[in-house]
Order: sequence, then C-alpha cells, then structure tokens
Amino acid sequence: MEWYQYLAAFFAGFFLANVVPHFVKGICGDKFPTPFAKPPGKGLSSPLVNMVWSLFNIVIGYLLFKSGQIGTGNLSALIVFFAGVAVCGIMLSIRFQEKHKE
Repeated sequence: MEWYQYLAAFFAGFFLANVVPHFVKGICGDKFPTPFAKPPGKGLSSPLVNMVWSLFNIVIGYLLFKSGQIGTGNLSALIVFFAGVAVCGIMLSIRFQEKHKE
C-alpha cells in the first residue's frame, strides 16, 4: 500500500467517528455544537444542521474508506483506520466535556 492510502484510512476512521454524535443529536432533535455554530464548535447548531453535517462526514468517510482499501483484508490499513476512530473519539470526548463547563 502507498502512504496516501494509509492517510486515507486514518481520516476515514476520523470522519466516520465524527458521524456518530452529530447523527444521534440530529435524529433526537437536540442542538449540538458544529463548525457552523457561533462561535464555531462552541455554540449550538440546530438538529437539521447536525444531520447535514453527519451526512457530509459519512460521505467523506466512505470515499476515504474506499480509497484507503480498508475492506480488502489489509490488516495494517484496518489498524490505521481504527487509530483514526480512536483519535477522533478521544478528541471529541475531551472537547465536548468542556461544553458543560461554559
């Protein structure tokens, strides 16, 4: 595999992990921070904006997943993919725990 396919695998995991909180909040009808809120990432966006943001993330994640050749039985690509999921998950958990302190 080429280096850029590993990069695609990592960011596929990152984008696909980011789908979860925005999709859940959007489908539940709850407001939640997005990059489009004021201030970005801190203010709350509507459930519709969260749904659109989650759908954008799933499309980008899918395209990166395909270009990263994750589903071809390549164990190293799968490990890099899950590293992207873990990094995004940890970053989001740290970032969004602070939203209750503001």
